[in-house]
Amino acid sequence: SGLRLMECVRLRVKDVDFRLNQIIVRDGKGARDRVSVLPENAKPGLKEHLQKVKLLHQDDLAKGYGRVYLPGALGRKYPDANREWGWQYVFPSKSLSRDPRTGEIRRHHINESTLHKAVKKAARLAGINKPVSSHTFRHSFATHLLEDGYDIRTVQELLGHQDVSTTMIYTHVLKKGPKAVKSPLDTVYIFVGLRPVFSNSNRCRHALVKPLSLPQTFIYKHLLCDRYDPRKQYPQSCQTKK
Repeated sequence: SGLRLMECVRLRVKDVDFRLNQIIVRDGKGARDRVSVLPENAKPGLKEHLQKVKLLHQDDLAKGYGRVYLPGALGRKYPDANREWGWQYVFPSKSLSRDPRTGEIRRHHINESTLHKAVKKAARLAGINKPVSSHTFRHSFATHLLEDGYDIRTVQELLGHQDVSTTMIYTHVLKKGPKAVKSPLDTVYIFVGLRPVFSNSNRCRHALVKPLSLPQTFIYKHLLCDRYDPRKQYPQSCQTKK
């Protein structure tokens, strides 16, 4: 989802929207709120995790605890809101702790070092020899969005960057040639078999029996067909483009 480390550990239950597939980041860097995406593949595991967290919260309530820290003046304005399920942390600490400011015993969110250790352990088990941190996921999130063709302004909003120049740093990894230009040769399609295949121009190309050499590719790559009858194996008429 492109969240920063502290944005992740401070995430509240109420800010995870499974219906709209979105995560609301509160008071992010620069004291700004924003909306990011909730991955569809992460929803089953996150729902199961929240069920366990809810049982933990109910156990805390039964023991006379179950309160969490509320930002700003919300604690004074809504004195009982800190016991509500929606305000609980998505990733709570395993143990209760005493708030040094108020002396109240609460369940805080997990320590950021816990997440760091979990990421390091996962990278080690996966056999990844490169340096990996929790911020690596944020970089990968931005890079893959740009690779998939999303405009840089959208990526900027999802990451919460104030200046688009910060987001543009991620574009350097997309350069696969001079000025990231893709050669027309890379658009050549070579197929195996004889079944006609439609192209983006709504015309079809004959699939070739075997891979072609470079000169043959330029000769045969545009076997374009004017008409294609899906009831027959081959087009009714073809025209070779030189």
